[in-house]
Amino acid sequence: MRTFRRERVRPVSRAGFTLMELLIVLAIIGVIAAIAVPALLGQQKKAMVKATMATISGVESALKIYAADHSGDYPSEGLEILVSNPGNDKEWSGPYLEGGRLPLDAWGNVLNYQFPPQNNLDKPDLWSNGPDRQPNTADDVTNWQQ
Repeated sequence: MRTFRRERVRPVSRAGFTLMELLIVLAIIGVIAAIAVPALLGQQKKAMVKATMATISGVESALKIYAADHSGDYPSEGLEILVSNPGNDKEWSGPYLEGGRLPLDAWGNVLNYQFPPQNNLDKPDLWSNGPDRQPNTADDVTNWQQ
């Protein structure tokens, strides 16, 4: 005769997390995000300012080469002459900037140029309006000490 063994039925264990555990994890992630996001945005702004400073430096170099070709004279009408000859300039040996167009700052705006300068002694004033895109504010990126 055959005897059957009865096996104990094990209670089914519940896999997963409780609602309270999930809420605690979400709260921790929220705190970390609240700390990290502003710090990362600040680093991005610093990187964009440095990129704009590098762009200004490149334009300054192009202006120096232009001035060397023109008996030390900087352009008086703006930066466009660095990328295209107005037609009547026999000393023009450009383009002085690569790409055939004026470089933009990190926020997508054209750099500002002034010659004769008001802030530099021996070179033109070059500046970006900075992150707020407004002229003459504290966040402007310039080629002179503010």
